[in-house]
Amino acid sequence: MQIGPDGSFHLTYCTKIHPAHGWEDLLGHIEACVPALKARLAPDRPFGLGLRLSDVESRELLAQDNLEKFREFLARNNVYVFTLNGFPYGPFRGPSVKAAVFAPDWRDQARVAYTERLMDILSSLLPPGLEGSISTLPLSYKPWIAPGDRALERLTANLMQVVQTLVQLREGQGRVIHLDLEPEPDGLLENGAEVVDFFEHWLLSPGARWLADRTGRSREQARALILDHIQICLDTCHLAVTYEDLAAVLDRFQAHGIRVGKVQITSGLKLLVPATPEQRRTLGRQLEPFSRSPYLHQVLAQRDGGGLEHYPDLAAILPRLGTTADHQWRIHFHMPLYVAEFEGLSTTQEETRAMLGILKERRFSHHLELETYTWEVLPAALQRDILDSLEQEYRWTLEILDHDV
Repeated sequence: MQIGPDGSFHLTYCTKIHPAHGWEDLLGHIEACVPALKARLAPDRPFGLGLRLSDVESRELLAQDNLEKFREFLARNNVYVFTLNGFPYGPFRGPSVKAAVFAPDWRDQARVAYTERLMDILSSLLPPGLEGSISTLPLSYKPWIAPGDRALERLTANLMQVVQTLVQLREGQGRVIHLDLEPEPDGLLENGAEVVDFFEHWLLSPGARWLADRTGRSREQARALILDHIQICLDTCHLAVTYEDLAAVLDRFQAHGIRVGKVQITSGLKLLVPATPEQRRTLGRQLEPFSRSPYLHQVLAQRDGGGLEHYPDLAAILPRLGTTADHQWRIHFHMPLYVAEFEGLSTTQEETRAMLGILKERRFSHHLELETYTWEVLPAALQRDILDSLEQEYRWTLEILDHDV
């Protein structure tokens, strides 16, 4: 829904939370959830929706008359789609998702074809005059890219293929859509410095040359088109887990012409590692339920002196809690936004609150998405009706942004 003094922010939740298998299943969840949520939050106003479609769901939505029927549902309920989540390609539910969420990465033409289907869908659903955004993975999973690998050449060429299609959509249909790379711990892009390096050394150099050669434009024109159509999705949990200074990141992006197309509003877990063995055993028991999740929960540890240690997953590092020299852990486990503490564990809610304050002040992005997706794997004490949970996340966010429902 549109919020802010001038209505320039568009806020939604991401349908990634729904345990769907196929378009018909996902549509059933949307029909059950969205009108009811809208009635609670925006009964008399248009209500934004952020779609997450798997590869299979994107194909099914484009088949037969499914897309037209979905447009009719949106119009009937005064709901509009302005953003898609194109990060997970395959099923997002199962006994073990883990690093498979990064596959296929941007080296693979299957990723290109999937993203272009999402572009077709969004261009069909997007209200006139409104920009669209599609978030995507941070190129690849860092452990998959060996030093000296020519992967970055393939990644860049595939992204330029998408930019070329986005330019054609803009010129042919007047639809402005940007693809938003989402930095994540252990992603090939995981922080602001790596984003700037990729733009400067790849997208705006060989990438601009590739695009200029294929479109007949100058290199400078090609660079401008790339900056229009490749932007960044900032996830507030990821920023907190990587100990990033948002203001400094934004300043660095601005200096290089890089824009933030979308903000995902999320919180993670954080904790100070206690001193005594007994306290550490207690902490380990508190964290153990979180470690059983099928998702990847990267841990960034801070040591005395400020150095950072990366651990690929909470389940892998938890047995070392008793002997670690780490001072603080920040864990990529999405917690409800309205939860600041839980049974002795803290969340990064304070960091999320501060980041929303900077967003309100600097207005560096207009697409906002609530992206807590761990509802079904949270400890039982935190599980509740999904509509109630979503409503509380919306109201928490709206309060921070000084917007009355």
